[in-house]
Amino acid sequence: EEEEEEEEVNTWNLRKCSAASLDILSSMYGDELLQYILPIVQERLSDADWKMRESAILAVGAVAEGCAHGLLGFLAQLVQFLIPMLEDPRPLVRSITCWSLSRFSKWLVKSALGMMPGPDGKPVPPEQQAQAKAYGQQQLDGVLSALLRRVLDNNKRVQEAACSAVATLEEEAGMGSVLGPRVEVILQHLMVALTRYQRKNLRILYDALGTLADAVGSALNQPRYIQALVPPLLEKWEQLGDHNRDLFPLLECLKSVTGALGPGFQPYAETVYLKSVSLIQQQLQMKVNGVEVEKEFVLCALDLMCVLVEGLGTSVESLVASSNTREMLLVLCADPHADVRQGAFELVGDLSKICASHLACSELFVLAQKNLAPEVLCNPENMSASNNACWAVGEMAVKMSPQALVPLVPLVAQHLIPMLSEERLNKSLKENTTITIGRLGLMCPEQVAPALGSFMHPWCMSLRNIQDDIEKEHAFLGLCAMLHQNPSVGLASFVPLCLAVASWQKMVNQDLHAELGKILRAYKDYLKDDWPRVWGSLEAPVRGKLGEIYGLGI
Repeated sequence: EEEEEEEEVNTWNLRKCSAASLDILSSMYGDELLQYILPIVQERLSDADWKMRESAILAVGAVAEGCAHGLLGFLAQLVQFLIPMLEDPRPLVRSITCWSLSRFSKWLVKSALGMMPGPDGKPVPPEQQAQAKAYGQQQLDGVLSALLRRVLDNNKRVQEAACSAVATLEEEAGMGSVLGPRVEVILQHLMVALTRYQRKNLRILYDALGTLADAVGSALNQPRYIQALVPPLLEKWEQLGDHNRDLFPLLECLKSVTGALGPGFQPYAETVYLKSVSLIQQQLQMKVNGVEVEKEFVLCALDLMCVLVEGLGTSVESLVASSNTREMLLVLCADPHADVRQGAFELVGDLSKICASHLACSELFVLAQKNLAPEVLCNPENMSASNNACWAVGEMAVKMSPQALVPLVPLVAQHLIPMLSEERLNKSLKENTTITIGRLGLMCPEQVAPALGSFMHPWCMSLRNIQDDIEKEHAFLGLCAMLHQNPSVGLASFVPLCLAVASWQKMVNQDLHAELGKILRAYKDYLKDDWPRVWGSLEAPVRGKLGEIYGLGI
């Protein structure tokens, strides 16, 4: 009978086709479908024949999303019935129950947060909210505990279904507070599973661990969690070696764990950084030897290094200095594959923030500008690589000496300026172009300002769309520096300039605030009698904001 169940799981059959059809029908007809399904389901749920029970559980899971609102009133009863089914002697019943419960994850989380509506669909009265939330928490704990027991089931199919269900629950919980108190029990079960699972289910387990890290974030950054989690994962890496494709899901998991732990990952930083560099080096050496390279190894290692650098900051500087990261990046940034260049330039940008002196910035600058050439941008497959290259140019620029930067500015500006008016560029690349031009203008205003008249209008219009942060601050500091070099351009584009300045929600840098005020008031004084006309051409909200912040007006 177990062989029969195994075949049932592995093959596409009438049972699975029927469940898929129910899913589609529920998405089309919603709660209207329940009047036909529920009587059959209720009858079969208590049937002595396990196949009848299993079909009812499968049907409930199939319509869980499409008929969600109609099922909410039955959620408590369904959960109470399904949890015991996880102890059924039939593996197929246990596995399908895991899946069905996972389909209600969204509502289980909402209930635990006290965000579930009442049976009538209306918000729960305030006096009942605490009780409803407590019940939701208890319900979630019951489901989670039952699923975690099945994570350690002896049947591989049940392990797979349970682990996937836990990952779904984690994902629905997101960055909220639901999983925080439950991290320890989840981690305990998943780490036991790490010692038991074989190849196929390890992939799903890595996903569950990574999703947990993404969901709880810094709550994972406690010594007992770190010690329980990281060494076993690194041991798995050691066991797999650097040429096993099973490494991909493990590295993806480590990336999430590293990001969640941040500074807490410091004891393992050297090991992971150097192993990542070694992984890339081996692939590059294979290429030199004429052996086909699997770029996925390079991409995974680059992603992991980026997260490590972002989380640990300046503490990785010694690792960069003592490894051949500099030479490695020069090769990767010239790689023929766009996705490799994309990852490489992301790492260049991240490293530029903390240790640009250990990078070959001038050479990387030249490689980056090649990704901004029109013939490269015309291919949509290159867009993400070009975007990261553009961003990396800006990050390197603010760290390089003006002497080193001056000869490179014309090289990249010839591409960046036309990009401001290029409609086919995506939003991210347009914003990075805008910021990078500002950063070049900040560092080398004499080189960029003469061309300001050719791009001031589209540049200011693009500056309006950038969120307040240090990058926008750099761009506006560059704007000020270039207007000092070429003030007449600001006068000719005064309205776009005002719109750009008014786009700030809150300016933290008081020096920048003062400088922009001086520039705007200087233009007002210069315009004299023409000022009321120019001022009146601005929209009322812009006039109000600039008048309040900078004291401008008629």
